[in-house]
Amino acid sequence: MLNLVLFGPPGAGKGTQSAKLIEKYQLVHISTGDLFRMHISNDTELGKRVKQILADGLLVPDSITIDMLEEEVQKNPQAKGFIFDGFPRTVAQAEALDAFLEGKSEKINGVVQLDVNQDEIKHRIAERQKISGRADDDADKLLKRIDEYFSKTIHVLPYYEAQGKVTKVNGIGDIDEIFNNVCTAIDSL
Repeated sequence: MLNLVLFGPPGAGKGTQSAKLIEKYQLVHISTGDLFRMHISNDTELGKRVKQILADGLLVPDSITIDMLEEEVQKNPQAKGFIFDGFPRTVAQAEALDAFLEGKSEKINGVVQLDVNQDEIKHRIAERQKISGRADDDADKLLKRIDEYFSKTIHVLPYYEAQGKVTKVNGIGDIDEIFNNVCTAIDSL
């Protein structure tokens, strides 16, 4: 089983690259952001709780995120592997994911870090917001999301670096070129 973490700030291209990786490697994509948006659009109890947290530009508490992710993995017992997009965002989440996968005799095989500077991130999200209208892409919330990434989420990388699992890929440029570089990183695992 191939289990990957796509890592990068909001707007780094995780969703774009995930779509291409799913097709090539036949993996199940688990995006915590997509799961949150699905719960919000279906107006579930979880969705109501998450909606306010995301509207404030904050991270959803680990316990909620982990429970939702584990439920999604359990729904796909036939999977050849998973792409975790937007998760883990804290060291506690990374440890919980490792423990969960270990309980299934699995592990994270690699972490691909999409390296994108803040100016490019702001440009990409501004463009995406024009098309998608996502509330979490509004300019006032964007700065909070970027700050959350660079002040908190980035600290997950040393956890995986200590395990020798991180490969940095330049996330700026032609989408197909970035994809080829991501595949090279994955194929070397």
